[in-house]
Amino acid sequence: MEGASLVSCREDISSLFPEQTPGAKYKDLSSQFSSVRQVRGDGNCFYRALCYAHLESVLHNARPLQRFKERIIQTCKDFSSAGFDESSFKRHLNTVVNVVEQCQADEQEDRLLQLFNEQVTSDSVVQYLRLLTSAHLQNHADFFCNFVEAPNLQIYCHQEVETMAMECDHVDILALSQALDICIHIVSMEGDEQQLAHHVIPEGAEPSLHLLYQTSHYNILYPRPQH
Repeated sequence: MEGASLVSCREDISSLFPEQTPGAKYKDLSSQFSSVRQVRGDGNCFYRALCYAHLESVLHNARPLQRFKERIIQTCKDFSSAGFDESSFKRHLNTVVNVVEQCQADEQEDRLLQLFNEQVTSDSVVQYLRLLTSAHLQNHADFFCNFVEAPNLQIYCHQEVETMAMECDHVDILALSQALDICIHIVSMEGDEQQLAHHVIPEGAEPSLHLLYQTSHYNILYPRPQH
Protein backbone atom coordinates (compact mmCIF):
# COMPACT_ATOMS: atom_id res chain seq x y z
CA MET A 1 0.00 0.00 0.00
CA GLU A 2 1.77 3.12 -1.26
CA GLY A 3 0.06 5.52 1.15
CA ALA A 4 1.46 3.58 4.09
CA SER A 5 5.11 4.36 3.43
CA LEU A 6 7.07 6.47 5.90
CA VAL A 7 9.38 7.65 3.12
CA SER A 8 8.19 7.49 -0.48
CA CYS A 9 10.05 6.76 -3.70
CA ARG A 10 11.24 9.80 -5.63
CA GLU A 11 8.38 11.50 -7.44
CA ASP A 12 8.29 14.26 -10.01
CA ILE A 13 8.10 17.68 -8.36
CA SER A 14 4.71 18.26 -10.00
CA SER A 15 3.20 15.65 -7.64
CA LEU A 16 3.18 18.44 -5.02
CA PHE A 17 1.25 20.87 -7.21
CA PRO A 18 -2.41 21.61 -6.70
CA GLU A 19 -4.75 20.54 -9.50
CA GLN A 20 -5.52 24.12 -10.53
CA THR A 21 -2.89 26.28 -12.18
CA PRO A 22 0.20 26.30 -9.97
CA GLY A 23 1.14 29.73 -8.62
CA ALA A 24 4.47 31.54 -8.79
CA LYS A 25 5.96 29.60 -5.88
CA TYR A 26 5.29 26.24 -7.53
CA LYS A 27 6.80 27.44 -10.80
CA ASP A 28 9.83 28.68 -8.88
CA LEU A 29 10.11 25.36 -7.05
CA SER A 30 9.82 23.42 -10.27
CA SER A 31 12.55 25.48 -11.94
CA GLN A 32 15.00 24.68 -9.10
CA PHE A 33 14.05 21.13 -8.12
CA SER A 34 13.23 18.15 -10.29
CA SER A 35 11.85 15.67 -7.78
CA VAL A 36 10.62 15.15 -4.26
CA ARG A 37 10.49 12.32 -1.76
CA GLN A 38 7.46 12.56 0.47
CA VAL A 39 7.80 11.82 4.17
CA ARG A 40 4.84 10.81 6.31
CA GLY A 41 3.30 13.72 8.22
CA ASP A 42 3.33 12.18 11.67
CA GLY A 43 5.08 14.95 13.61
CA ASN A 44 8.44 13.22 13.06
CA CYS A 45 8.87 14.28 9.44
CA PHE A 46 11.77 16.69 9.97
CA TYR A 47 13.95 14.15 11.78
CA ARG A 48 13.13 11.32 9.38
CA ALA A 49 13.66 13.51 6.32
CA LEU A 50 16.95 14.91 7.59
CA CYS A 51 18.51 11.54 8.36
CA TYR A 52 17.28 9.90 5.17
CA ALA A 53 18.44 12.78 2.98
CA HIS A 54 21.84 12.93 4.67
CA LEU A 55 22.48 9.20 4.35
CA GLU A 56 21.34 9.26 0.75
CA SER A 57 23.71 12.16 0.01
CA VAL A 58 26.75 10.25 1.33
CA LEU A 59 25.66 6.75 0.31
CA HIS A 60 28.23 6.33 -2.46
CA ASN A 61 30.99 8.17 -0.67
CA ALA A 62 32.81 5.97 1.81
CA ARG A 63 34.63 8.66 3.75
CA PRO A 64 31.70 10.94 4.72
CA LEU A 65 29.64 7.83 5.50
CA GLN A 66 32.35 6.55 7.85
CA ARG A 67 32.70 10.04 9.34
CA PHE A 68 28.97 10.15 10.02
CA LYS A 69 29.16 6.76 11.74
CA GLU A 70 32.05 7.92 13.91
CA ARG A 71 30.14 11.09 14.81
CA ILE A 72 27.14 9.01 15.89
CA ILE A 73 29.35 6.82 18.11
CA GLN A 74 30.97 9.93 19.65
CA THR A 75 27.57 11.30 20.66
CA CYS A 76 27.74 8.96 23.67
CA LYS A 77 29.77 11.81 25.21
CA ASP A 78 27.09 14.37 24.35
CA PHE A 79 24.50 12.24 26.11
CA SER A 80 26.52 11.62 29.23
CA SER A 81 27.48 15.30 29.62
CA ALA A 82 23.78 16.17 29.36
CA GLY A 83 23.08 13.67 32.14
CA PHE A 84 21.29 11.01 30.08
CA ASP A 85 21.23 7.50 31.41
CA GLU A 86 22.75 5.04 28.94
CA SER A 87 19.60 2.93 29.00
CA SER A 88 17.64 5.83 27.49
CA PHE A 89 19.72 6.26 24.32
CA LYS A 90 22.02 3.28 23.76
CA ARG A 91 19.54 1.10 21.85
CA HIS A 92 18.57 3.97 19.54
CA LEU A 93 22.19 4.95 18.97
CA ASN A 94 22.96 1.34 18.03
CA THR A 95 20.05 1.37 15.57
CA VAL A 96 21.54 4.34 13.74
CA VAL A 97 25.02 2.80 13.67
CA ASN A 98 23.46 -0.39 12.34
CA VAL A 99 21.60 1.51 9.60
CA VAL A 100 24.84 3.28 8.58
CA GLU A 101 26.71 -0.05 8.53
CA GLN A 102 24.05 -1.58 6.29
CA CYS A 103 24.40 1.42 3.99
CA GLN A 104 28.18 0.90 3.99
CA ALA A 105 27.78 -2.77 3.10
CA ASP A 106 25.14 -2.25 0.45
CA GLU A 107 25.45 1.27 -0.95
CA GLN A 108 21.97 0.77 -2.35
CA GLU A 109 19.17 3.34 -2.30
CA ASP A 110 16.70 0.43 -2.14
CA ARG A 111 18.20 -0.79 1.12
CA LEU A 112 18.10 2.69 2.65
CA LEU A 113 14.46 3.09 1.62
CA GLN A 114 13.62 -0.32 3.03
CA LEU A 115 15.24 0.45 6.41
CA PHE A 116 13.47 3.80 6.71
CA ASN A 117 10.14 2.17 5.95
CA GLU A 118 10.52 -0.42 8.72
CA GLN A 119 8.51 1.34 11.41
CA VAL A 120 10.53 0.07 14.39
CA THR A 121 13.91 0.88 12.82
CA SER A 122 12.78 4.20 11.38
CA ASP A 123 11.16 5.37 14.64
CA SER A 124 14.22 4.33 16.62
CA VAL A 125 16.36 6.52 14.34
CA VAL A 126 13.94 9.40 14.94
CA GLN A 127 14.02 8.83 18.69
CA TYR A 128 17.83 8.90 18.65
CA LEU A 129 17.82 12.20 16.75
CA ARG A 130 15.30 13.68 19.19
CA LEU A 131 17.40 12.66 22.19
CA LEU A 132 20.54 14.01 20.55
CA THR A 133 18.81 17.32 19.82
CA SER A 134 17.75 17.50 23.46
CA ALA A 135 21.27 16.69 24.69
CA HIS A 136 22.78 19.36 22.42
CA LEU A 137 20.28 21.98 23.58
CA GLN A 138 21.03 21.18 27.22
CA ASN A 139 24.80 21.07 26.71
CA HIS A 140 24.64 24.54 25.15
CA ALA A 141 21.92 25.89 27.41
CA ASP A 142 23.51 29.33 27.78
CA PHE A 143 22.99 29.93 24.08
CA PHE A 144 19.72 28.09 23.43
CA CYS A 145 17.76 29.19 26.50
CA ASN A 146 17.29 32.57 24.77
CA PHE A 147 15.21 30.96 22.01
CA VAL A 148 12.94 28.70 24.00
CA GLU A 149 9.46 29.75 25.09
CA ALA A 150 8.96 27.13 27.81
CA PRO A 151 9.43 27.83 31.57
CA ASN A 152 12.89 26.31 31.24
CA LEU A 153 15.02 24.52 28.71
CA GLN A 154 14.82 21.12 30.41
CA ILE A 155 11.02 21.14 30.45
CA TYR A 156 11.03 22.20 26.81
CA CYS A 157 13.40 19.34 25.92
CA HIS A 158 11.39 16.69 27.77
CA GLN A 159 8.00 17.79 26.47
CA GLU A 160 8.68 19.14 23.00
CA VAL A 161 11.90 17.58 21.74
CA GLU A 162 12.25 14.07 23.21
CA THR A 163 8.58 13.19 22.76
CA MET A 164 7.74 11.43 19.50
CA ALA A 165 5.29 13.07 17.09
CA MET A 166 5.97 16.59 18.41
CA GLU A 167 6.67 18.98 15.54
CA CYS A 168 10.12 20.50 15.58
CA ASP A 169 10.97 24.15 16.01
CA HIS A 170 13.67 26.28 14.37
CA VAL A 171 15.79 26.00 17.52
CA ASP A 172 15.69 22.18 17.31
CA ILE A 173 16.81 22.26 13.67
CA LEU A 174 19.74 24.50 14.57
CA ALA A 175 20.73 22.25 17.48
CA LEU A 176 20.61 19.04 15.44
CA SER A 177 22.51 20.62 12.55
CA GLN A 178 25.26 21.58 15.01
CA ALA A 179 25.24 18.24 16.81
CA LEU A 180 25.73 16.24 13.61
CA ASP A 181 27.65 18.90 11.69
CA ILE A 182 25.19 18.74 8.80
CA CYS A 183 24.26 21.73 6.68
CA ILE A 184 20.59 21.93 5.73
CA HIS A 185 18.86 23.97 3.06
CA ILE A 186 15.18 24.55 3.84
CA VAL A 187 12.92 25.86 1.11
CA SER A 188 9.76 27.30 2.60
CA MET A 189 6.42 27.70 0.82
CA GLU A 190 5.01 29.59 3.80
CA GLY A 191 4.17 33.30 3.91
CA ASP A 192 2.33 35.59 1.54
CA GLU A 193 5.30 36.59 -0.59
CA GLN A 194 5.36 35.44 -4.18
CA GLN A 195 8.86 33.99 -3.80
CA LEU A 196 10.04 30.91 -1.97
CA ALA A 197 11.99 31.59 1.21
CA HIS A 198 15.40 29.92 1.49
CA HIS A 199 17.08 29.15 4.81
CA VAL A 200 20.56 27.62 5.02
CA ILE A 201 21.51 26.27 8.45
CA PRO A 202 24.19 27.08 9.47
CA GLU A 203 24.33 30.22 7.34
CA GLY A 204 26.99 30.38 4.67
CA ALA A 205 27.76 26.67 4.62
CA GLU A 206 27.33 24.36 1.62
CA PRO A 207 24.15 22.30 2.17
CA SER A 208 24.28 18.55 1.61
CA LEU A 209 20.51 18.17 1.66
CA HIS A 210 17.40 20.11 0.71
CA LEU A 211 14.07 20.00 2.53
CA LEU A 212 10.76 21.55 1.54
CA TYR A 213 8.74 23.13 4.34
CA GLN A 214 5.06 23.45 3.56
CA THR A 215 2.09 23.61 5.95
CA SER A 216 4.21 22.54 8.97
CA HIS A 217 5.54 19.56 7.05
CA TYR A 218 8.93 18.54 5.62
CA ASN A 219 9.65 16.59 2.44
CA ILE A 220 12.99 15.91 0.71
CA LEU A 221 13.87 17.89 -2.42
CA TYR A 222 16.29 17.07 -5.24
CA PRO A 223 17.83 20.00 -7.15
CA ARG A 224 17.90 20.09 -10.91
CA PRO A 225 21.46 19.65 -12.18
CA GLN A 226 23.27 22.98 -12.58
CA HIS A 227 24.16 23.62 -16.18
